[in-house]
Amino acid sequence: MIRFLLRRLFTMAVTLVIISALVFFIIKLPPGDFLSNLIYELRAQNDNASITKAEFLIKQYALDRPAWEQYLIWIGVIPGPNGFSGLLQGDWGWSFEYDKPVADVVGDALWLTLLVNLAVVIFIHIVSIPIAIYSATRQYSIGDYLATFIGYIGLATPSFLLALILLYYLNRWFGVSIGGLYDAKFAGEPWDWPKIQSFLAHLIVPTIVIGLAGTASMIRRMRANLLDELGRQYYVTAKAKGLGPTKALLKYPFRMSLNPFIADIGNLLPHLVSGSVLVSLVLSLPTVGPILLSALKNQDQFLAGFILMFVAVLTVVGMLISDLLLAWIDPRIRMGGGR
Repeated sequence: MIRFLLRRLFTMAVTLVIISALVFFIIKLPPGDFLSNLIYELRAQNDNASITKAEFLIKQYALDRPAWEQYLIWIGVIPGPNGFSGLLQGDWGWSFEYDKPVADVVGDALWLTLLVNLAVVIFIHIVSIPIAIYSATRQYSIGDYLATFIGYIGLATPSFLLALILLYYLNRWFGVSIGGLYDAKFAGEPWDWPKIQSFLAHLIVPTIVIGLAGTASMIRRMRANLLDELGRQYYVTAKAKGLGPTKALLKYPFRMSLNPFIADIGNLLPHLVSGSVLVSLVLSLPTVGPILLSALKNQDQFLAGFILMFVAVLTVVGMLISDLLLAWIDPRIRMGGGR
C-alpha cells in the first residue's frame, strides 16, 4: 500500500509541474499583458506617477525577462528580483487588476469555494444513492419512472437558468433574497454564530442549483450499474443461499457499482468549480469562479494562473483520494499498483 501511495504521489507531482507550465504559457499566448495595456492608456492620459508604478511592477515581477525565465521565477525554482518568491515559497504573486497581492484577492473566496463544493458533493451523494437504489430494485415501478423523469429534467435544465427562476420567484412569492452566501449586513464582519447561521441558510439554494445536474446524472448511472450487477450470477447465488435481499444488495452489487463514482471524484471537484461560474454570477456568490473570469478577460496573469493551479490541485488531490478509496474497496487495484 505504501508503494502504491508513493507512486500516486510521484505521478501527482509530475502532473502538477506539467499543468503549471501549460497554464503559464497559455495565459501568455495573447499579445500584450495587463501592465503593457495599462501603461499605454496612462501615457495617453499623461499620468506619469501611475506609469512609474506600472514600470516598477514590471521589474519587480520580472515581466521584462523571457517567458521561460518568468515561469521558473513564478513557480519559485530560480530567484527573481526579490530572491526565491514563487508558488513553492507561498508567494502567489500580485494582482494587477485589483492592485494588491493575489492572496488578499482570493483569500476568502478560496475557502468559500471549497465549502460550497463540499456541500454540493455531499448533496449529490446523499440524494442520488438512495434514489438510484430504490429505482434499480423496483424497476418499471411508478417510483422508477418518476426518478427517471426527474433525472431528465435535471440534466436538461441549465444551472444558471434554474438559479434565475429561483431568484425571481422566491423574491416575488416569499420576499426572500437568495443572492450571496450571507446577509449583506455580515459583509466584512468576523465569523460568529449569527453569520454562520446566515451562511448555512444561504448555502441551500446554491447547493441545490449547482448539484441538480450532477445528482440526475449519478442517479441514471448508478441505476444502470446496479441493474447490471443485480443480473449477475453471484447475486442470484447469494440470494439462493439464504442471504437477505438487503444484505446481499449492500454487500455485493452496491459495492461494485460504487467504483465508477469513486473514480469520478477527481473530475467532479474541478467540474463543479468551473461549471458554477455562471451560477456564481447570477447568485452573486463570492467564489473564485467570477474572479477567474475577470482575471482571464483582463490578462491578470498571476491571479488567473493561481486560480487555475488551485483547480489543478483540486483535480489531482481528488484523483489521489479516489485512487486510495478504490484501493481500499477493491484489493485488486491495490495489489496491481504495488507491483
